[in-house]
Amino acid sequence: MLGAEALLRTLASSGVTTCFANPGTSEMHLVAALDAVPSMRPVLTLAEGVASGAADGWARVTGRPAATLLHLGPGLSNALSNLHNAKRAQSPVVNIVGDHASYHRASDAPLTSDIAGLAFTVSAWVGCVAGADDMSRAAGAAVRAAMGPPGAIATLIVPADAAWGATTQPVESVAPSAPRAPNAHRVEAVRRALASGASAVLLIGGAAMRGSAVRDASRAANAAKARLFSTTFTAVAERGAGRVLVNRLPYFPEQVVEALAGTRYLVLAGASVPVAFFAYPGLPGALVPEGCEVLTLAEPEEDVAAALGALAAALGAPENGATMTPHAPPPLPTGRLDPSSFAQALGALLPEGAIVSDEAVTTRFPALAATVGSASHDWLCLTGGSLGLGMPMALGAALAAPGRPVITLEADGSAMYAPQALWSFAREGANVTTLVLKNRRYRILEVELERLQLTDARRGRELLNLSAPEVDFVALARSMGVPGVRATTAEEVVVAMRRAFSENGPSVVEVVLEG
Repeated sequence: MLGAEALLRTLASSGVTTCFANPGTSEMHLVAALDAVPSMRPVLTLAEGVASGAADGWARVTGRPAATLLHLGPGLSNALSNLHNAKRAQSPVVNIVGDHASYHRASDAPLTSDIAGLAFTVSAWVGCVAGADDMSRAAGAAVRAAMGPPGAIATLIVPADAAWGATTQPVESVAPSAPRAPNAHRVEAVRRALASGASAVLLIGGAAMRGSAVRDASRAANAAKARLFSTTFTAVAERGAGRVLVNRLPYFPEQVVEALAGTRYLVLAGASVPVAFFAYPGLPGALVPEGCEVLTLAEPEEDVAAALGALAAALGAPENGATMTPHAPPPLPTGRLDPSSFAQALGALLPEGAIVSDEAVTTRFPALAATVGSASHDWLCLTGGSLGLGMPMALGAALAAPGRPVITLEADGSAMYAPQALWSFAREGANVTTLVLKNRRYRILEVELERLQLTDARRGRELLNLSAPEVDFVALARSMGVPGVRATTAEEVVVAMRRAFSENGPSVVEVVLEG
């Protein structure tokens, strides 16, 4: 058996059965070994950022890692932006990065680079295979590191000679590790603080946003008369009718300061202390109110669900004490198509069980508000703020959950960071509706100019203008094998979304927004 086959067999036997790939010459033995490991599904992407974003989407939906297959340092560099987002989402990802043969590195060939140095910027674990006999052990270590808990990025560097060399070593199989048990002393400290009657906020994120964990968070908060918030950008949030109602912390720092004003205790469960996304003159970067004590109930690497269950029990919270969301979708809109009427249409038409991949930027705020009472769905956020994730993440989500509709909310500016994902949608028959929200400008940056009182920057505003020339997203989609339509009124977007949501397979709706 060649080292390449040993690598793929180790990944597949450890539950890593999908590989999002953009390979090159140094990975050819890994490509050829796919014939010997039919349990590994290869998915071709036309850009490495699509591969890493898709691996993130796969991990968020399944809770398990996918692999990426990347070509040397430049290929890894192209993937880094969405690996940054995956790191912030605590998504488990195993990067396989091909390298020159070990004896060829000293030649300093044109593609030689410091792969490990690049990898450490986003990876919790970086390893380099010593040879073919080391392949399975190293692959198992990468999977183990990626699975955490919590999830993490693991990068395995594979020299070409390790892939083409022969090995007789047995194939390893790695099982996920259990999270650390909750700390009973911290549970009791939080119980005392919440039972004191002082103003308190329970802030949840990560694993606390799903299943029994989010229900127990709501039960505990209600029992203690505390307020419940999630982090602003969550990897996965279960939302809609019949799901637990959780308010998000706002985005802008002054809004967070207002939301947390007067809080005596801030309790963290799978979440970090809130900080401003950016610094602004005259505004704080750290957003914990003065005089507020921060208490950690559970770190992300701990069993957050068990900790919240223990807290709810310690507070005597009733089993049915969570606040659930009623079914209350908005009415269908008519007339002008703007962010508000678009959000209203989305809220009215969102299919049951949908997965929303959110890179809507400014339009996300009305969309989130309008879908609170929609059919139950999962909402995947741009956790790291690095643009180009929306469509790649949707690809991974769609392949991870082929029976569920996936909807990408994609701003027109960010859509141009990774439009190659459309090609993979068509190739894989992914059931993804991409709603391109076209306002023909970087609207979020216009907002930031206004917030910073830089509205006289007339020449600078041209850097925010996407209308000269306009991108034709319908033509772009069709060029990559995806059908597309354009909507310019509320009535047209309703018709287009209804059709797209009812049909299986990929489609694009270019939503031309006014205002």
